[in-house]
Amino acid sequence: MLTWLILLAVLLIVLRFRFPYFLKDLQYAIQLCRVGYRLAKYAQSKPYFTILDRFLETVSRHPQKTFISFKDEIFSYQETDRQSNRIARALREHAGVRQGDTVALLLGNEPVFLWTWLGLAKLGCSAALLNYNLRSRSLLHCFSCCGAKLLVAAAELRGAVEEVLPALTEQGVTVFLLAEECDTVGMETLSDKIRLASDAPLPFDLRANVTFTSPAVFIYTSGTTGLPKAAVVSHQRLWGMSSVQSSAGVCSDDVVYVNLPLYHTAGFALGFTGAIERGASIALRNKFSASQFWDDCRKYNVTVMQYIGETMRYLCNTPKSPADQVHNVRIAFGNGLRGDVWRDFLERFGHVEIRELYASTEGNMHFINYTGQIGAVGRINALHKRMFPFAVIQYDLEKEEPVRNAEGLCIEAPRGETGLMVALITQKAPFSGYARDLQQTERKKLRDVLQRGDVYFNSGDLLRVDQHNFLYFQDRVGDTFRWKGENVATNEVSDILSMMSSITEANVYGVRVPGQEGRVGMAAVTLQKGEAFDGISVFTHVCTYLPAYARPRFIRVQSALEVTGTFKQMKVQLVQEGFSPDAVRDPLHFLDEREKRYSPLTMETHAAILRGAVKL
Repeated sequence: MLTWLILLAVLLIVLRFRFPYFLKDLQYAIQLCRVGYRLAKYAQSKPYFTILDRFLETVSRHPQKTFISFKDEIFSYQETDRQSNRIARALREHAGVRQGDTVALLLGNEPVFLWTWLGLAKLGCSAALLNYNLRSRSLLHCFSCCGAKLLVAAAELRGAVEEVLPALTEQGVTVFLLAEECDTVGMETLSDKIRLASDAPLPFDLRANVTFTSPAVFIYTSGTTGLPKAAVVSHQRLWGMSSVQSSAGVCSDDVVYVNLPLYHTAGFALGFTGAIERGASIALRNKFSASQFWDDCRKYNVTVMQYIGETMRYLCNTPKSPADQVHNVRIAFGNGLRGDVWRDFLERFGHVEIRELYASTEGNMHFINYTGQIGAVGRINALHKRMFPFAVIQYDLEKEEPVRNAEGLCIEAPRGETGLMVALITQKAPFSGYARDLQQTERKKLRDVLQRGDVYFNSGDLLRVDQHNFLYFQDRVGDTFRWKGENVATNEVSDILSMMSSITEANVYGVRVPGQEGRVGMAAVTLQKGEAFDGISVFTHVCTYLPAYARPRFIRVQSALEVTGTFKQMKVQLVQEGFSPDAVRDPLHFLDEREKRYSPLTMETHAAILRGAVKL
């Protein structure tokens, strides 16, 4: 017996040093199999077992368990079930909502958002989640994408709806306001009708025709590269998204802090329905607040937090406190965490298991960094690749298309080299596309990739796989650009600029210059409060840390950078405005090689650049 124990110990030591990630790879593979088994079982069930059914299962088993904590209110699974029943009955009786309909929601982060979606699911309907920050034409565009004939809006958003009400009325759209009273012609109240509705369970027949391919929700892309598109999230796809919490190690005893917008995937699917999948509890906040974040975590006994974009950096920038490590958060999952912020966060706030993700709303693949490797967005697991085939292929940045061989097939990028991430579209990993937009849907498909006739989802993202099977996000196609025959990764340049103590944020992009090949680098930056732009120190910094071709030739100083609801930087408008002092009202500077500084960009200098008198 002793001999066997010694051999086992030796084997574990050998595995630890020869294959340092073996145990974590094995643990993740087992978790992946469990998730795959559950999803396969749900897909084969008659009738189809949806996220709603999982919710009702928990209501039956643990009716008094806390589901939502919001401000100073607590709602159990049972109370949430009853509230959603009232909403479903009110919509069915007074709005005529029936199975197969789509209802647009213009609501903020509050419990009624969650109750309304559950109520619609009980009627066999889908919901289009509108960004409550949108106004006028942008709001109308998003509404028109989903084909809804009914809009449910929050009372505080009445003004935004009134702006577009004539157009909605013309389209035959019914508008319900979550209020007791409303004197606007063309709007009806809903809160009063909900209050009078029965909270008795609804018959299953009302949603009997829902299948795994039925749309559960329409979630809009962030619009960083143009107008938002309504991604069709089927019930099957929603299950996949909701299972991310399971992959990250979340269990039913956890309290998940949801402070990101519910109209986006992170808040809705990874947070809300992910908690339903786990049978966990939610601490809901109407808006992310860096200053209140840890107080909320202590107040609600949060054990799992979400992050996205720059939220972790915002937390690290708050004033230090003796209570920084006084919390029960054990897991943080999300995406977009820079390596330097990752280290700062762990050092300041204590040991938290960071689970960085790579995924997209409409995509058919996701990766998770289950090892905690700083900077990586995921790890390639042999089982994962077998279940959901993908590839990182060579991409020509100048032609903006994949590199193909003599046979017309794509070429996989060697280890260590940046390439385009694509994933095979299969029954297990479908791509549902965008609502009422066949052209954009087709553009995301890449054909004849590794074999004739295959079809892959084109992520539009450039990633790199290292020698240890870790995945690193490099940039988005269209963000990375070529200058002086070299590829410039905007993320890398942004990180370098943000290292300066005077610069708060940097958004890097490429702009066209007449007579020049490729695109020249430009950065929009914001400064720390009380700081002035120091052209000499910025020049010295970029020359120290960046090669000549990657140094931004133009810098635009802004009071604030425009971001999406999930803190993704907006580039489209910046690219269009370029570097002309006529088009840009913000202070502009150019990299002045003669003076060894960034000098103010005047109309005379701009004209000299256009005629080639100033070398870039």
